[in-house]
Amino acid sequence: MTVFDVRKHDFLARIGNLRISEDTVISTPAVCETEELFPSLKKRAFSNMPLSAPASDAEKYVVAGEEPSAVHPKTDASADASVYLFANWNNTLDDSKRFLETYEEIFAKIRPDAARYAPASALPSNVAMLIYCGFDLFDYTAVDLASVQGKFCLPEGEFDASWMDKGVCCCEGCKNHDLKLHNRLALEREIAAAHLWIERGQMREFVENRCRLHAPQVELLRRIDKSEAFDAALPAVRSSRFMANAGESIYRREIDLFEERLTSRYHPPRNDVCVLLPCASRKPYSLSRSHQMFVRVVDSRAHEVIVTSPLGIVPRELELVYPAGHYDVPVTGFWDAEEQRVLIKRVSAYLAAHKYERIICHLDGGAKEVVLAAAKALNIPLEITCNDERPLSQESLRALNNALEGSHRMKNDFIHGTLLWQFGCEVDTKGLVVKGRYPQVKVLLKKQQLFTTDPATGLIRPTHEGWERISGYRITISPGFIPQGDILAPGVAECDSRIREGDEVFVVGENYAATGKAVMSASEMLASNRGVAVKVRKTRK
Repeated sequence: MTVFDVRKHDFLARIGNLRISEDTVISTPAVCETEELFPSLKKRAFSNMPLSAPASDAEKYVVAGEEPSAVHPKTDASADASVYLFANWNNTLDDSKRFLETYEEIFAKIRPDAARYAPASALPSNVAMLIYCGFDLFDYTAVDLASVQGKFCLPEGEFDASWMDKGVCCCEGCKNHDLKLHNRLALEREIAAAHLWIERGQMREFVENRCRLHAPQVELLRRIDKSEAFDAALPAVRSSRFMANAGESIYRREIDLFEERLTSRYHPPRNDVCVLLPCASRKPYSLSRSHQMFVRVVDSRAHEVIVTSPLGIVPRELELVYPAGHYDVPVTGFWDAEEQRVLIKRVSAYLAAHKYERIICHLDGGAKEVVLAAAKALNIPLEITCNDERPLSQESLRALNNALEGSHRMKNDFIHGTLLWQFGCEVDTKGLVVKGRYPQVKVLLKKQQLFTTDPATGLIRPTHEGWERISGYRITISPGFIPQGDILAPGVAECDSRIREGDEVFVVGENYAATGKAVMSASEMLASNRGVAVKVRKTRK
């Protein structure tokens, strides 16, 4: 029986194991001679029904059952399939709007624990995008057709066969002047590269790089960023670097989700004085030389909020949390009009949700322009402490110190702020003691440990005692089921719908409790028949 196990997610992209038989296991994403894997494909008729076919034809001819099970936007997907066949998908690749609309329609119907096969679609120039969109299995049909047509395939596109003699590739196919072999090897190399970037948790960065020479792919990436259909597949946090090197980086949905929590869950520790500060290349910001100077001058007399691109707003308490503590961006000091438009919206949303009595703008360049525009739109007065000087100049720092004269000091409680953002619930942190070296600390009440920080993601990891102070983010396992290790998806009976991959969760059952990290979203846990749902850290029976 064919079985597919997902080993790692990176948004919709996945690494998995497709077991065809006891002796045949394929690590995906992969390109294969699929007719050898699935002999029934040679005998099956009408499985390549056009995507535009009406429901009457699709229901008549697209019959689910034999692996791989054909899917169509006008029919229901097979409930028991281990591999789905997306016939005629190659006809959508140059139409990003149709691609996404069709995919959203099918994606809502298919099982998350099944492989997705796109026949006759993969070329070195598009397979990275297909993998990013969640496809796992490919064949050689498209590259073999390109060979017949005399096309030399590279990740940058398809070129005349004469390019084989220009020295751009040194594969065995080029050495032997074998166009078909070169094209096949080029496809295999691109899939292998995608596999590595998924392992790194940076498939998005790889796709941003690859799509630059293909307008329909750039269009598709932008449409995906505007779609909310795949939000559950986005991890709550990552430990990998967030490389904001492309114009599309500012629209990544994970930034929107980070900022949305700032207005819907989080609230500042004080609302009397806010200081808006520039970002720093070093993360977390407070470890940088510039922010150590800012912290000394502010001296806990105001709430420190960082204004940055591509995120928008980062309160000091959340500087560790992904993506605030993980992003790298080219620093020029210039923010273009589109960048400013997006950031003005994010800054305005934050300042509208959290009304401070005083707002001190200690910024210059594009960040200052963004805040001035946001304040004007909201009719909020600003106190400017950087005029013609840079924020780190002695004159600017002196002006900042003078503006804060007389303000009372208040300790920055990053545990309280992070818990608000992370779990959306108010936790009383009075009397708690923070020990350790920032950013890796533990939080105790007397001698009892309640929380630790995860320096890789910035999240708070509650102990069993810590979870007693937190509501939500719980997973209930099936009655009578006592896990011996990690929690598998079939054992999940109920779970908080807000859970996404990377969230800290608490697992409860009959005579069982465990702390751990979600490996799947809530919807995937409930819909999957296999796979690890929670990596368990500590159990109590």
